[in-house]
Amino acid sequence: MSYIDGFLSPVLPGVTPEAYRDFAARMASVVREHGATRVVEAWEDDVADGKVTDFRRAVHLGEGETVVFSWIEWPDKETRDAGWPKVMADPRLQPGDTPMPFDGPRMIYGGFRVLVDE
Repeated sequence: MSYIDGFLSPVLPGVTPEAYRDFAARMASVVREHGATRVVEAWEDDVADGKVTDFRRAVHLGEGETVVFSWIEWPDKETRDAGWPKVMADPRLQPGDTPMPFDGPRMIYGGFRVLVDE
């Protein structure tokens, strides 16, 4: 059964959907080379403010920032565990060459076992 890495990221002020898409496409290409089967990046569109918590509060969204919800599908956890170190070491994704369009310390992420896939 597949394995999912999920992300909720605060995109920095001034970063357009097109600029984020360019970054995400580069990232997706590298991640797929290292074993991922699918990469999805979704730009905030219909995100409600909650009464207790919500996507914006979860990442401490600041003025002019946007929330992006993303996930990476892997064939299994073993492929993911082998692929991530390669992704992180890949020279095409080093911070000097590819500035991050989001605030990494406020990004929420985790790995998930798939229970239902219909």
